[in-house]
Amino acid sequence: MKIVSVVGNRPQFIKSGPLSEALREAGHDEVVVHTGQHYDRELSGIFFEELGLPPPAHRLEIGGLARDEMLARMEPVLEDVIRAEAPDWVLVYGDTNSTLAGARAARTLDVPVAHVAAGLRSGDWSMPEEHNRTETDRLSALLLCPDERSAATLAGEGVGGRVEVVGDVMLDATLRLGPIARERSAALMRFAVEPGRYVLATIHREANVEPARLRGIVWALGRLAEPVVFPAHPRTRSRLDEVPPNIALSEPLGYLDLAALASQARVIVTDSGGLQKEAYWYGVPCVTARPSTEWVDTVELGANVLVDADADALVAAVHSARIPDDLPPLYGDGHAAAKIATALSMLAPMKELR
Repeated sequence: MKIVSVVGNRPQFIKSGPLSEALREAGHDEVVVHTGQHYDRELSGIFFEELGLPPPAHRLEIGGLARDEMLARMEPVLEDVIRAEAPDWVLVYGDTNSTLAGARAARTLDVPVAHVAAGLRSGDWSMPEEHNRTETDRLSALLLCPDERSAATLAGEGVGGRVEVVGDVMLDATLRLGPIARERSAALMRFAVEPGRYVLATIHREANVEPARLRGIVWALGRLAEPVVFPAHPRTRSRLDEVPPNIALSEPLGYLDLAALASQARVIVTDSGGLQKEAYWYGVPCVTARPSTEWVDTVELGANVLVDADADALVAAVHSARIPDDLPPLYGDGHAAAKIATALSMLAPMKELR
Protein backbone atom coordinates (compact mmCIF):
# COMPACT_ATOMS: atom_id res chain seq x y z
CA MET A 1 0.00 0.00 0.00
CA LYS A 2 1.25 3.46 -0.89
CA ILE A 3 0.83 6.46 1.42
CA VAL A 4 1.65 10.10 0.77
CA SER A 5 2.44 11.86 4.07
CA VAL A 6 2.24 15.66 4.14
CA VAL A 7 4.37 17.47 6.73
CA GLY A 8 5.40 21.07 7.17
CA ASN A 9 6.22 22.05 10.76
CA ARG A 10 8.02 20.92 13.92
CA PRO A 11 5.24 18.84 15.57
CA GLN A 12 4.58 17.09 12.28
CA PHE A 13 8.25 16.20 11.83
CA ILE A 14 8.34 14.77 15.36
CA LYS A 15 5.17 12.73 14.85
CA SER A 16 6.31 11.45 11.47
CA GLY A 17 9.40 9.78 12.96
CA PRO A 18 7.76 6.86 14.82
CA LEU A 19 4.93 6.67 12.30
CA SER A 20 7.25 6.41 9.28
CA GLU A 21 9.06 3.57 11.05
CA ALA A 22 5.78 1.80 11.83
CA LEU A 23 4.60 2.16 8.24
CA ARG A 24 7.83 0.65 6.94
CA GLU A 25 7.55 -2.25 9.39
CA ALA A 26 3.98 -2.87 8.19
CA GLY A 27 5.24 -3.10 4.60
CA HIS A 28 3.76 0.18 3.38
CA ASP A 29 5.45 2.45 0.84
CA GLU A 30 5.53 5.98 2.26
CA VAL A 31 6.23 9.08 0.18
CA VAL A 32 6.97 12.13 2.36
CA VAL A 33 6.06 15.61 1.10
CA HIS A 34 7.56 18.60 2.93
CA THR A 35 5.52 21.70 2.14
CA GLY A 36 8.17 24.09 3.43
CA GLN A 37 5.80 25.80 5.89
CA HIS A 38 8.76 25.72 8.30
CA TYR A 39 11.72 26.30 6.05
CA ASP A 40 14.64 27.35 8.28
CA ARG A 41 17.15 24.60 9.08
CA GLU A 42 16.46 25.08 12.80
CA LEU A 43 12.72 24.56 12.25
CA SER A 44 12.97 21.92 9.56
CA GLY A 45 16.17 20.26 8.39
CA ILE A 46 17.63 19.68 11.82
CA PHE A 47 14.58 17.60 12.80
CA PHE A 48 15.06 15.28 9.84
CA GLU A 49 18.72 14.89 10.82
CA GLU A 50 18.19 14.31 14.56
CA LEU A 51 15.15 12.07 14.26
CA GLY A 52 16.63 9.97 11.48
CA LEU A 53 13.71 10.66 9.15
CA PRO A 54 13.93 9.62 5.51
CA PRO A 55 14.50 12.68 3.32
CA PRO A 56 11.32 14.04 1.77
CA ALA A 57 10.65 12.82 -1.74
CA HIS A 58 9.11 16.20 -2.54
CA ARG A 59 10.02 19.63 -1.18
CA LEU A 60 7.54 22.34 -2.09
CA GLU A 61 9.34 25.29 -0.43
CA ILE A 62 6.07 27.13 0.25
CA GLY A 63 6.39 29.08 3.50
CA GLY A 64 6.46 32.54 5.00
CA LEU A 65 3.05 33.51 3.59
CA ALA A 66 -0.30 34.53 5.05
CA ARG A 67 -2.75 31.65 5.56
CA ASP A 68 -4.97 32.13 2.52
CA GLU A 69 -2.04 32.75 0.20
CA MET A 70 -0.19 29.74 1.56
CA LEU A 71 -3.21 27.48 1.04
CA ALA A 72 -3.73 28.83 -2.47
CA ARG A 73 -0.10 28.08 -3.33
CA MET A 74 0.07 24.67 -1.68
CA GLU A 75 -3.13 23.05 -2.91
CA PRO A 76 -2.44 22.88 -6.67
CA VAL A 77 1.16 21.75 -6.13
CA LEU A 78 0.01 19.03 -3.73
CA GLU A 79 -2.59 17.95 -6.27
CA ASP A 80 0.20 17.51 -8.84
CA VAL A 81 2.25 15.43 -6.38
CA ILE A 82 -0.69 13.24 -5.35
CA ARG A 83 -1.74 12.73 -8.96
CA ALA A 84 1.79 11.67 -9.91
CA GLU A 85 2.27 9.35 -6.92
CA ALA A 86 -1.23 7.78 -7.12
CA PRO A 87 -1.34 6.73 -3.43
CA ASP A 88 -3.95 4.67 -1.62
CA TRP A 89 -4.01 7.21 1.23
CA VAL A 90 -2.94 10.77 1.95
CA LEU A 91 -1.87 11.14 5.59
CA VAL A 92 -2.03 14.56 7.27
CA TYR A 93 -1.15 15.67 10.79
CA GLY A 94 -2.73 18.13 13.19
CA ASP A 95 -4.04 21.56 12.30
CA THR A 96 -1.59 23.56 10.18
CA ASN A 97 -2.04 25.12 6.76
CA SER A 98 -0.12 22.13 5.38
CA THR A 99 -2.69 19.81 6.98
CA LEU A 100 -5.66 21.47 5.36
CA ALA A 101 -3.95 21.92 1.99
CA GLY A 102 -3.09 18.21 1.91
CA ALA A 103 -6.63 17.19 2.83
CA ARG A 104 -8.21 19.49 0.24
CA ALA A 105 -5.86 18.33 -2.51
CA ALA A 106 -6.53 14.66 -1.75
CA ARG A 107 -10.28 15.08 -1.71
CA THR A 108 -10.17 16.96 -5.01
CA LEU A 109 -8.51 13.87 -6.50
CA ASP A 110 -10.82 11.42 -4.67
CA VAL A 111 -7.98 9.94 -2.60
CA PRO A 112 -8.98 9.06 1.00
CA VAL A 113 -7.50 11.18 3.78
CA ALA A 114 -6.25 9.86 7.14
CA HIS A 115 -6.07 12.61 9.77
CA VAL A 116 -3.67 12.13 12.68
CA ALA A 117 -4.85 14.05 15.80
CA ALA A 118 -8.46 14.25 14.69
CA GLY A 119 -11.33 15.54 16.82
CA LEU A 120 -9.44 18.17 18.82
CA ARG A 121 -11.25 21.43 19.49
CA SER A 122 -10.41 24.60 21.39
CA GLY A 123 -13.73 26.35 20.69
CA ASP A 124 -11.76 29.46 19.71
CA TRP A 125 -12.68 30.45 16.16
CA SER A 126 -10.22 33.34 16.18
CA MET A 127 -7.46 30.73 15.78
CA PRO A 128 -6.72 29.62 12.20
CA GLU A 129 -5.87 26.20 13.62
CA GLU A 130 -9.47 25.66 14.74
CA HIS A 131 -10.69 26.23 11.19
CA ASN A 132 -7.97 23.99 9.76
CA ARG A 133 -8.59 21.03 12.07
CA THR A 134 -12.38 21.19 11.80
CA GLU A 135 -12.43 21.30 8.00
CA THR A 136 -9.78 18.58 7.77
CA ASP A 137 -11.92 16.28 9.94
CA ARG A 138 -14.83 16.75 7.57
CA LEU A 139 -12.65 15.85 4.60
CA SER A 140 -11.16 12.72 6.19
CA ALA A 141 -12.11 9.09 5.66
CA LEU A 142 -10.08 7.87 8.65
CA LEU A 143 -10.03 9.95 11.83
CA LEU A 144 -7.20 8.97 14.18
CA CYS A 145 -8.00 10.41 17.60
CA PRO A 146 -5.64 10.86 20.56
CA ASP A 147 -8.36 10.14 23.15
CA GLU A 148 -11.99 9.30 23.75
CA ARG A 149 -12.91 12.96 24.22
CA SER A 150 -11.86 13.67 20.64
CA ALA A 151 -13.84 10.70 19.35
CA ALA A 152 -16.91 11.91 21.25
CA THR A 153 -16.48 15.37 19.76
CA LEU A 154 -16.55 13.93 16.25
CA ALA A 155 -19.64 11.87 17.07
CA GLY A 156 -21.36 14.93 18.50
CA GLU A 157 -20.61 16.93 15.35
CA GLY A 158 -21.85 14.15 13.10
CA VAL A 159 -18.53 13.93 11.29
CA GLY A 160 -18.42 11.08 8.78
CA GLY A 161 -15.53 8.70 8.30
CA ARG A 162 -14.20 5.88 10.45
CA VAL A 163 -13.01 6.93 13.92
CA GLU A 164 -10.14 5.12 15.66
CA VAL A 165 -8.78 6.09 19.09
CA VAL A 166 -5.06 5.41 18.80
CA GLY A 167 -3.34 7.86 21.15
CA ASP A 168 -0.85 10.57 20.25
CA VAL A 169 2.15 9.75 18.06
CA MET A 170 4.09 12.54 19.75
CA LEU A 171 4.00 10.50 22.96
CA ASP A 172 5.71 7.67 21.08
CA ALA A 173 8.53 10.07 20.18
CA THR A 174 8.69 11.62 23.65
CA LEU A 175 9.04 8.28 25.43
CA ARG A 176 11.71 7.12 23.01
CA LEU A 177 13.74 10.30 22.59
CA GLY A 178 13.32 12.18 25.89
CA PRO A 179 15.93 10.10 27.75
CA ILE A 180 18.29 10.29 24.77
CA ALA A 181 17.93 14.07 24.71
CA ARG A 182 18.84 14.44 28.37
CA GLU A 183 21.86 12.21 27.88
CA ARG A 184 23.24 13.74 24.69
CA SER A 185 22.24 17.40 24.75
CA ALA A 186 24.55 20.07 26.18
CA ALA A 187 21.79 22.71 26.08
CA LEU A 188 21.66 23.28 29.85
CA MET A 189 25.41 23.84 29.90
CA ARG A 190 25.17 26.15 26.90
CA PHE A 191 22.60 28.36 28.61
CA ALA A 192 24.29 28.02 32.04
CA VAL A 193 21.11 26.78 33.77
CA GLU A 194 20.52 24.02 36.31
CA PRO A 195 17.75 21.40 36.26
CA GLY A 196 14.57 22.66 37.91
CA ARG A 197 15.88 26.21 38.26
CA TYR A 198 14.90 27.94 35.01
CA VAL A 199 11.88 28.69 32.83
CA LEU A 200 11.64 27.59 29.20
CA ALA A 201 9.60 29.93 26.98
CA THR A 202 8.43 29.57 23.38
CA ILE A 203 6.12 32.10 21.72
CA HIS A 204 5.37 31.95 18.00
CA ARG A 205 1.65 32.19 17.17
CA GLU A 206 0.66 35.08 14.93
CA ALA A 207 -1.66 36.63 17.54
CA ASN A 208 1.12 36.65 20.14
CA VAL A 209 3.82 38.18 17.97
CA GLU A 210 1.81 41.32 17.32
CA PRO A 211 4.30 43.88 18.71
CA ALA A 212 2.35 45.26 21.67
CA ARG A 213 1.19 41.82 22.78
CA LEU A 214 4.66 40.31 22.39
CA ARG A 215 6.24 43.14 24.39
CA GLY A 216 3.78 42.45 27.21
CA ILE A 217 4.67 38.75 27.30
CA VAL A 218 8.41 39.45 27.21
CA TRP A 219 8.06 42.14 29.89
CA ALA A 220 6.26 39.59 32.08
CA LEU A 221 9.03 37.04 31.55
CA GLY A 222 11.50 39.74 32.52
CA ARG A 223 9.82 40.10 35.91
CA LEU A 224 10.61 36.50 36.84
CA ALA A 225 13.38 35.87 39.34
CA GLU A 226 14.61 32.81 37.45
CA PRO A 227 16.58 32.73 34.21
CA VAL A 228 14.42 32.27 31.13
CA VAL A 229 15.63 30.30 28.10
CA PHE A 230 13.75 31.63 25.07
CA PRO A 231 14.43 29.90 21.73
CA ALA A 232 12.65 32.22 19.31
CA HIS A 233 10.88 31.46 16.05
CA PRO A 234 12.30 33.73 13.29
CA ARG A 235 8.98 35.61 13.14
CA THR A 236 9.15 36.22 16.89
CA ARG A 237 12.79 37.27 16.89
CA SER A 238 12.29 39.75 14.06
CA ARG A 239 9.76 41.63 16.19
CA LEU A 240 11.84 41.84 19.37
CA ASP A 241 13.89 45.00 19.85
CA GLU A 242 15.44 44.06 23.18
CA VAL A 243 14.89 41.61 26.01
CA PRO A 244 15.37 41.85 29.80
CA PRO A 245 18.69 40.59 31.17
CA ASN A 246 17.25 37.40 32.70
CA ILE A 247 16.13 36.15 29.25
CA ALA A 248 18.57 34.14 27.14
CA LEU A 249 17.24 34.64 23.62
CA SER A 250 18.41 32.15 21.00
CA GLU A 251 17.68 30.79 17.57
CA PRO A 252 15.19 27.88 17.36
CA LEU A 253 16.56 24.62 18.74
CA GLY A 254 16.58 21.09 17.41
CA TYR A 255 14.42 18.39 18.93
CA LEU A 256 17.04 16.96 21.27
CA ASP A 257 18.09 20.32 22.75
CA LEU A 258 14.50 21.49 23.18
CA ALA A 259 13.46 18.16 24.73
CA ALA A 260 16.38 18.32 27.17
CA LEU A 261 15.41 21.84 28.22
CA ALA A 262 11.67 21.14 28.39
CA SER A 263 12.03 17.98 30.46
CA GLN A 264 14.25 19.64 33.07
CA ALA A 265 12.64 23.10 33.35
CA ARG A 266 10.79 24.18 36.48
CA VAL A 267 8.04 25.69 34.32
CA ILE A 268 7.31 25.94 30.60
CA VAL A 269 5.67 29.09 29.23
CA THR A 270 4.40 28.55 25.70
CA ASP A 271 1.72 29.05 23.10
CA SER A 272 2.59 25.76 21.39
CA GLY A 273 0.09 22.93 21.45
CA GLY A 274 2.85 20.34 21.23
CA LEU A 275 4.80 21.69 24.19
CA GLN A 276 1.68 21.70 26.37
CA LYS A 277 1.48 17.93 25.92
CA GLU A 278 5.20 17.39 26.25
CA ALA A 279 5.21 19.35 29.51
CA TYR A 280 2.50 17.04 30.86
CA TRP A 281 4.39 13.92 29.85
CA TYR A 282 7.62 15.24 31.38
CA GLY A 283 5.86 16.18 34.62
CA VAL A 284 6.68 19.89 34.20
CA PRO A 285 3.99 22.52 34.93
CA CYS A 286 2.90 24.58 31.94
CA VAL A 287 1.66 28.15 31.61
CA THR A 288 -0.01 28.73 28.24
CA ALA A 289 -0.14 32.25 26.80
CA ARG A 290 -3.41 31.67 24.97
CA PRO A 291 -7.08 32.20 25.85
CA SER A 292 -7.94 28.60 24.92
CA THR A 293 -6.39 25.24 24.15
CA GLU A 294 -7.32 22.09 22.29
CA TRP A 295 -5.54 20.06 25.01
CA VAL A 296 -8.22 20.79 27.59
CA ASP A 297 -7.43 17.76 29.77
CA THR A 298 -4.08 19.27 30.79
CA VAL A 299 -5.92 22.35 32.10
CA GLU A 300 -8.73 20.43 33.80
CA LEU A 301 -6.18 18.30 35.65
CA GLY A 302 -4.29 21.36 36.92
CA ALA A 303 -1.04 20.73 35.02
CA ASN A 304 -1.56 23.64 32.63
CA VAL A 305 -2.82 27.19 33.24
CA LEU A 306 -4.25 29.47 30.56
CA VAL A 307 -3.28 33.13 31.01
CA ASP A 308 -3.72 34.55 27.50
CA ALA A 309 -1.25 37.45 27.33
CA ASP A 310 -2.05 38.99 30.72
CA ALA A 311 1.34 39.93 32.19
CA ASP A 312 0.29 39.86 35.84
CA ALA A 313 -1.51 36.54 35.43
CA LEU A 314 1.50 35.06 33.64
CA VAL A 315 3.90 36.08 36.41
CA ALA A 316 1.56 34.80 39.13
CA ALA A 317 0.99 31.51 37.31
CA VAL A 318 4.73 30.89 36.90
CA HIS A 319 5.39 31.66 40.57
CA SER A 320 2.71 29.26 41.76
CA ALA A 321 3.10 26.55 39.12
CA ARG A 322 3.10 23.02 40.52
CA ILE A 323 2.30 19.58 39.12
CA PRO A 324 -0.55 17.87 40.97
CA ASP A 325 0.08 14.45 42.44
CA ASP A 326 -1.15 11.25 40.80
CA LEU A 327 -1.86 12.61 37.33
CA PRO A 328 -3.36 10.01 35.02
CA PRO A 329 -1.75 9.08 31.71
CA LEU A 330 -3.04 11.15 28.80
CA TYR A 331 -3.21 10.56 25.06
CA GLY A 332 -2.31 6.92 24.74
CA ASP A 333 0.28 4.39 25.77
CA GLY A 334 3.19 5.22 23.46
CA HIS A 335 2.14 2.79 20.72
CA ALA A 336 0.03 5.10 18.57
CA ALA A 337 2.21 4.70 15.47
CA ALA A 338 1.76 0.92 15.35
CA LYS A 339 -2.00 1.31 15.85
CA ILE A 340 -2.21 3.79 12.97
CA ALA A 341 -0.25 1.49 10.66
CA THR A 342 -2.61 -1.35 11.59
CA ALA A 343 -5.71 0.79 10.99
CA LEU A 344 -4.47 1.77 7.54
CA SER A 345 -3.69 -1.87 6.72
CA MET A 346 -7.14 -3.05 7.79
CA LEU A 347 -8.90 -0.38 5.73
CA ALA A 348 -6.81 -0.82 2.58
CA PRO A 349 -9.43 -2.92 0.75
CA MET A 350 -12.33 -0.63 1.66
CA LYS A 351 -12.72 1.25 -1.63
CA GLU A 352 -15.98 2.82 -0.49
CA LEU A 353 -13.92 5.12 1.78
CA ARG A 354 -12.92 6.98 -1.32
